[in-house]
Amino acid sequence: MDSSGLTTLPSHHSVADTLDRLSAALRAKGVHEFARIDHAAGAAEVGQPLRPTTVVIFGNPAAGTPLMQADQRIGLDLPLKVLVWQDEAGQVWLTYGDPMWLAARYSLDDKAAPAAQRLAAVLAGFAAAATGP
Repeated sequence: MDSSGLTTLPSHHSVADTLDRLSAALRAKGVHEFARIDHAAGAAEVGQPLRPTTVVIFGNPAAGTPLMQADQRIGLDLPLKVLVWQDEAGQVWLTYGDPMWLAARYSLDDKAAPAAQRLAAVLAGFAAAATGP
């Protein structure tokens, strides 16, 4: 995680395959994928180039609700989001915001810390499943 609370991992797969692997990992754990936002397609619609760049929005109310009970403003950052993107050299990356950083950002109390820790571990697992060999 960097100082902005973002974790970025290299993927061993194409953007499409990384996204498919992420979706499969989410489904396997019963996590709802709310939306995919294909920024490159949006850029193409207005005649501008953009390398593959897709946001996946997903969540599970059982995991996010305890955080929102501690501070409803965290709803600005929930449900969770993952960005899958390709850099100028062709390397595919997966970036996400760390739930522990979010807990600190919103000064969540100790009662919410275990929920944030569980969410961080689950999110790291989804990222590894999407990007790994």
